[in-house]
Amino acid sequence: MVNENGFNKYTAMKQNWPHLSYPRLKDTIATVQLWTQIVGKIRLKKMPWLNHSWHVTLYVSPRGLTTQSIPYGGGSFQIDFDFIAHQLLITCSSGEHQTMDLYPRTVAGFYKELFEKLALLNIEAVIYAKPNEIDPAIPFAEDVIHSAYDKTQMGLFHQALLNSNTIFTQFRARFTGKCSPVHFFWGAFDLAVTRFSGRRAPVHPGGAPNMPDRVMQEAYSHEVSSCGFWPGSDQFPHPAFYAYCYPTPATFGEQPVKPAEAFYSTEMGEFFLKYEDVRNAADPEKTLMDFLETTYVAAANTGNWDRGRLECDFSWLESK
Repeated sequence: MVNENGFNKYTAMKQNWPHLSYPRLKDTIATVQLWTQIVGKIRLKKMPWLNHSWHVTLYVSPRGLTTQSIPYGGGSFQIDFDFIAHQLLITCSSGEHQTMDLYPRTVAGFYKELFEKLALLNIEAVIYAKPNEIDPAIPFAEDVIHSAYDKTQMGLFHQALLNSNTIFTQFRARFTGKCSPVHFFWGAFDLAVTRFSGRRAPVHPGGAPNMPDRVMQEAYSHEVSSCGFWPGSDQFPHPAFYAYCYPTPATFGEQPVKPAEAFYSTEMGEFFLKYEDVRNAADPEKTLMDFLETTYVAAANTGNWDRGRLECDFSWLESK
């Protein structure tokens, strides 16, 4: 689609979705994931427990990732990762603040300086100082192995998070049943949004590395259809979008989904769509929305969800 000024809508959209390379990202992601776990655990300790561990998550911000406001001592504080200026910012309702530079540095050094900065602000926080959902779980104060930080790669990943967050937010708005925020889980380092049928689920078997089974069981206490964005792993070296449901009906993976490039992994029990397939599509936003919608329909139909009660359409309001 080209307008009278020669502006091509689809080319512009594609350029807004940066190229991501897992081999170039992986060392930085491995370090930053551990940094986010430290910050996320501070939020975990200071926030009241919310169902499905929603109190532990971070959120995508225009400049990076944020804890949002955390109540403390009659006021509040907030911790932000700024992947544009490459700083960590701690801001308080009292007006005080501290900053840390983000650069190639060990997890141990990051952990030490962060708690020194918190002490300067009279913020006391005692966390479980080992990673979750990672094996081996090296204590943060002892981890001098992970120290990579590529500013360019982190900036590209942040742009992909921003784009994904926008589409996930639009997708979330089409559901009137219980639905999670669009939020970032530092355990698996993924952006996610989850819809609920409203019915209780069978007890989850647990099994995540360095994660108490009771936490997983509470997270999956009710039937879910969940989707997200993930940077990949050595076993699957591609940034990708995913979709799964719990419990998983036997025919879930047999359902037709869009786009054609999406596929079902019987090993993982999830649908996947590579990020590059979204980026290279003529209309990346529509391609991603199609994936989110059709994988949800696959979960809802095979799980016998009451779709008429749970879904909504506000398009009539948007046209006013």
